[in-house]
Amino acid sequence: MARRNDPAWFLFGAMVMLLFAAAGAAAAAQGCAPANFQPGQSFQRCTDLPVLGASLYWTYHPTNGTADLAFRAPQSTSGWVAWGINTERPSSMAGSSVFIASLDGNGGAVSVLMTYLETTSPTLTNGTLKLDVPVAPVAEYTAGAYTIYVTVALPGNSTQQNTVWQAGALSGGQIAPHPMSGPNMQSTMVLDFLSGGGGTSTGAPSFDVHRHNLRSFGGLKRSPPVMKGYHMRP
Repeated sequence: MARRNDPAWFLFGAMVMLLFAAAGAAAAAQGCAPANFQPGQSFQRCTDLPVLGASLYWTYHPTNGTADLAFRAPQSTSGWVAWGINTERPSSMAGSSVFIASLDGNGGAVSVLMTYLETTSPTLTNGTLKLDVPVAPVAEYTAGAYTIYVTVALPGNSTQQNTVWQAGALSGGQIAPHPMSGPNMQSTMVLDFLSGGGGTSTGAPSFDVHRHNLRSFGGLKRSPPVMKGYHMRP
C-alpha cells in the first residue's frame, strides 16, 4: 500500500477530487434536458423553468458580477419567445428588461429585440434595457426551439434576480397575443445565479396585445413597418 507521501497517494487524491467535482457539476445540471449549443458555448448550471417547457443555462462570474446565459424554449416557426430580468418589481412584466427572439418570415433569420418594458403599454424601443449587456445577444432556431445567448451584468451586483419569460404567436410576421391563462400566467421566478436555487412567485407576467403603432424590431422585416403592440396587465 502506498504511503501518504508517495506520488501515487497524491494522484489518488487528485482523482477523487475530480470525481467529486464532476458529481457536483452533474448535480448542478440535474433536471435539465440534454442540450447542444453553438460552438464555444458551455454553461456550468442550468434549471428547467416551471412552465412553457423552457430551460435556462448559465455561468456566473463572481469577479465581475456577470452571467453568460442561454435561454431555450420550444416554439413553432410562427411564434416568439422572451426572457428577461425585472429590475423594479417581482411578478410583473412591466419594469422588465427583456430579450425577444422571433423568426423573420422572409428567409428564416432570427432576430433579437432588446427592450425595456416601461409601462403596461411599452413602446418596444430597441436598446432601452435597464441592465448592462457586455456581450450582445444572438439567437438561433433549431429542432423546434429558440435559444437566446447573451451575457448580462446582474443588476445591483446581486445574484438573486426576478426573472421572467414568455412565449406567443406571430401574426403576419408581427407579435400577437400570448394565451392569457394557464402556464403563460405563471412564467416568473426568483432565481439565485450563484446557488441555482429559486422558486416561482405568486404573480405572473402577461402580454395583452392590441394594435398600437410601435417601432419595429431591429433586423426584422415588417410591412408596414409597425407592430402590434403590447398592452400588459399589471
